[in-house]
Amino acid sequence: MNQFDERILRKLKFNGRLSNVELAESIGLSPSATLRRVQDLERNGVIKSYRAVLDPNKLGIHFVAYVTIGLSNHSKKSQLEFEEHIKVANEVTECHNVTGEKEYLLRVETTDLTAYKRFHSDVLGEIPQVNSIQTLVVMESPKDER
Repeated sequence: MNQFDERILRKLKFNGRLSNVELAESIGLSPSATLRRVQDLERNGVIKSYRAVLDPNKLGIHFVAYVTIGLSNHSKKSQLEFEEHIKVANEVTECHNVTGEKEYLLRVETTDLTAYKRFHSDVLGEIPQVNSIQTLVVMESPKDER
């Protein structure tokens, strides 16, 4: 990667809808050279996908929390079984296997606290591998570049 590739990535990270001509003008390359570079970045897996950033409030999401999960068993089998449960939980928008005292960090989005309480007991509370749950409620997000 060189400076042009880095510029392309920086521009596309914040606006994936830029036309190739706009992108080329903003980084100082011809449209054909820019298109080749973007296609190479896509082909090499540097650019994995393009997506829309949605406004959670307009979708009725008014409660966001990060939840740490401790498992009762640290085996690979236990982790895979836990992950299978989480994959089908629509409230979980991110799931990370982390180091430290807990095994997982989840981002959970629900309509409100009542919906989260239901998720906490009916979903997380029913997963056999879960030993501990700690919820950190998001009060505000002054920086969010997901």
